[in-house]
Amino acid sequence: MSTTDLQGTTPAPLDVVPEPDAPAPEAPEEASPEAGSALSRRGFLRVSALAGLGATAATVAACTTGAAPAWTFPPAPSIEPLPTASPTAAPTEAPTAAPSATAAPSPSASPAPSASPDLGQLQPGWTEHDLLARWKVRRFVGKLAVPLASVYPPAAGAKLAEILGVAENYPELQELPEFAKVTQGNQVLEPKVDGDWKVFDLTIDKLPAWQIDALTPPIEALGYSGTWPGPVLRVTEGDKVRVNLTNKIGETTGTHWHGVEPEDFFQDGVPFVTQLPQIPDSVQTYEWVAKPYGSMMYHSHHNATYQVGHGLLGGLIIDPKDPKETYKEKYGVTQDFTWISNDSVGGFTINGHGFPAVTPIVAALGERVLVRFMNEGIMMHPWHSHGYRMYVVARDGAPLGSASFYCDTLGVNPGERWDAIIEIDKPGIWAFHCHILPHVEGPDGMFGMVNALIVTPEPVDLAPLLA
Repeated sequence: MSTTDLQGTTPAPLDVVPEPDAPAPEAPEEASPEAGSALSRRGFLRVSALAGLGATAATVAACTTGAAPAWTFPPAPSIEPLPTASPTAAPTEAPTAAPSATAAPSPSASPAPSASPDLGQLQPGWTEHDLLARWKVRRFVGKLAVPLASVYPPAAGAKLAEILGVAENYPELQELPEFAKVTQGNQVLEPKVDGDWKVFDLTIDKLPAWQIDALTPPIEALGYSGTWPGPVLRVTEGDKVRVNLTNKIGETTGTHWHGVEPEDFFQDGVPFVTQLPQIPDSVQTYEWVAKPYGSMMYHSHHNATYQVGHGLLGGLIIDPKDPKETYKEKYGVTQDFTWISNDSVGGFTINGHGFPAVTPIVAALGERVLVRFMNEGIMMHPWHSHGYRMYVVARDGAPLGSASFYCDTLGVNPGERWDAIIEIDKPGIWAFHCHILPHVEGPDGMFGMVNALIVTPEPVDLAPLLA
């Protein structure tokens, strides 16, 4: 099937993102944060939050001793094929249950629910692995499968329906996609205004039943204001920022503003270096001027292997004061996606969840999507975009300028932030994942650090289906 088959008609080309040594183009007139597909990350998250609704390595690592967990990768288990004569198949036994809180992370895929799922028909030459792998993708798409296929030209839509086996009328066709069944973090928190100050009020919380995905047993985690990641704090370069944090986790902590350069080092958030530990049930206030601009983070800096590993982390974005330096004006960016990885409690996660509960990036032809990669884990993760090269424009908040570069695999080390722009110029459903394979695929299919870039030929509104 050709690209033209997917598109129906070939769209007029966009001005491309410049090569590293070329000046940045003027933003296309139609580009704006509101432009493009209504099936956007913002729309998904808004509806998911209203519904109140992470597939994962289902491993738990962050130990209370403060020592980094020992990572071991056992041999891949063998897969016994199902009888080829069987017209239908279900797992002969459920995968193993989630390990205890003292277990070291492993590449094992997430356990299946106690009740055997309806995996559908066993096709010639398939094994149980194929049915389980398809089941994961069915959960990821849920009841969006049919309407999503319908937005493509008939040949492409029929192919997508065949891949998922829509004719089997499997149960997930009537269910929400998994990312809409779990609580998602990364909601932008609007500040209060107190004179010259932008004020954020946050709580530091226990999350006793955080779902990495909708079917594995919930885990004990931590978060800011009830979610992992915590809310995105967004300010403008030069703003005076005040953050009030109420400690509700029953142990001491401290919050570091990763990448911010405060004039007063006592605002840096490192217990016994710049402050005393914040005790339980107390309020800690931090005040600093927002600089430099760029993609930053905030997280615990006390018992951090445990606390950050369990979810005390969030995104902090400082927009440039000069409008000409914003991604919208400089590159015509239409969507802004914060992507925070972690690899301790709950296994390998993107924004606190594992596939199939990760929120996809959804865009229409002609958009430009900014992905802000932030690594809050203890391992490097090389993020690989299928079908698209990324134009990498900033590292650790600092613009790369003439050193900007193209790649389709971007390694992000612990503590690093990279900003990459994707020029949306061909439709399809494209995998987007860590390329350390034990972090993404196992004997029962994809899990953990897997996402998708869903590109539609025209802007569509599927949000009502998520209600």
